[in-house]
Amino acid sequence: MKPCGDPILALCGIDKRFSGVHALKSVSLNVRKGEVLALIGENGAGKSTLMNVLGGVIQPDAGQIRIDGRQTVVRDVRHAIALGIAFIHQELHNMENIDVAGNVFLGREPRWGGPLQLIDRGRLYAATRPYLERLGLKVEPRALVASLSLAQRQQVEIARALALEARILIMDEPTSSLTPAETDRLLAVIGDLQSTGVSVIYISHRLSEVKRVAHRVEVLRDGRNAGSLCGDEIQEPAMVRLMVGRDLAIPQRAASQMLSDSFDVESVRTLANPHVAVSFCARAGQILGFAGLVGAGRSELARAICGMDPRPSGQIRLAGRTLRIQCARDAIDQGIYLVPEDRRRSGLIGRMSIRENVTLPGLRRYARMGWVDRARETCAAARECQTLNVVSPSVEARVQNLSGGNQQKVVLAKWLSMCPQVMFFDEPTRGIDVGAKAEIYRLMRQLADRGVVVIVISSDLEELLSVSDRILVMHEGRIAGEVQHEAFSEETIMHLAVGSSLAEPGEARS
Repeated sequence: MKPCGDPILALCGIDKRFSGVHALKSVSLNVRKGEVLALIGENGAGKSTLMNVLGGVIQPDAGQIRIDGRQTVVRDVRHAIALGIAFIHQELHNMENIDVAGNVFLGREPRWGGPLQLIDRGRLYAATRPYLERLGLKVEPRALVASLSLAQRQQVEIARALALEARILIMDEPTSSLTPAETDRLLAVIGDLQSTGVSVIYISHRLSEVKRVAHRVEVLRDGRNAGSLCGDEIQEPAMVRLMVGRDLAIPQRAASQMLSDSFDVESVRTLANPHVAVSFCARAGQILGFAGLVGAGRSELARAICGMDPRPSGQIRLAGRTLRIQCARDAIDQGIYLVPEDRRRSGLIGRMSIRENVTLPGLRRYARMGWVDRARETCAAARECQTLNVVSPSVEARVQNLSGGNQQKVVLAKWLSMCPQVMFFDEPTRGIDVGAKAEIYRLMRQLADRGVVVIVISSDLEELLSVSDRILVMHEGRIAGEVQHEAFSEETIMHLAVGSSLAEPGEARS
């Protein structure tokens, strides 16, 4: 159905400050019944803050919320749900120690048994299955969430929101961990929802998705309304200009200087995924991309090489030296670093400051006679944050209070301060804006030009094609083929990723 009638939701002049930071400056927007409104902007523009106000997570300092024309105070999350507002957050809020069904119906489980009110597991699992099937999520409702991949946990969050049967559904970066096929399925679900009159507020940095799904686009910049687009106006260049105030140029691949040093991996296997058995060579001065479907073993391979998961067999050589890596400290001591897929779980300690996160892996460098020199820590952290343009009041700010893009920059700052030899980037731009993406792409190229071995794992084929010199494609734990730059195409990569015989696997060595 087409959006129609008066707005069912209106936010008018919303203002919010945090510890001296003016996050929202009189922001207004409205949504009609059955409308998909895309809300876009750079990290820190105020999108998530505005949606947290609507979702009852925080209270505004000024402004009004109107639902069906009536002024409403959204007291808390439970009240928002009662008003028909459901929120899929950018950062996952799964309960990992309970099963999928328990997450989908958390706090609303069907019960039986008189005064004891025990959970009716049979009804719970039966009620969960249709939502999993709707998303194409092939996991059992009784599966423990801790056993799922990041993409599967993201889909469980989406299923929980769908199960609320909301009138207004807020989706904050819902596809950031999904494959193209999973993304297509979700966008189809959004189309079904809006056809039944559900309104969707869709927040995403993937502008191609915004163009496909949105009826209208509202842009925020520096906490203010920056402009709106609708219909044929919704084009990527126009969205970028409103978001950042300028056109962005993605750094073009230049002919990298081929250095003699190489990073050789031979027959590496990992207990985390017994099907992974990989050999490859990466050279200093190149950016080597890794493509493949979720579950192909790319992340497991990176974690094993970097000592985060057990690695029972295989050889790793750097510049001709055979390395012994049994734990993460061994890899760090050799200059092999990983920017992980899930930065909040594996890359940062949210309650610690920027300074503490940046200096933690090399803390011994800042210690004298057993005491940490805080002045040296502060200087090093400030230098790296300035280089990466981390937006924060100071290096003493807690990392958990930063936007997703700035959190990712802190992860990068941590490793750049330690002179990397090999850098793995696992889904490096998940959930970050186009401006921050461009900065990270430039950083990758600068690292390669300095002689660092750069390895990029990404589910975003457009990203891999734009930054890589070579791409290795994994399928079911093995390298299915290699694609040289002159043969780059999404079709070739996807044939290899699904194990198609239409493409002949190449050698995994340069």
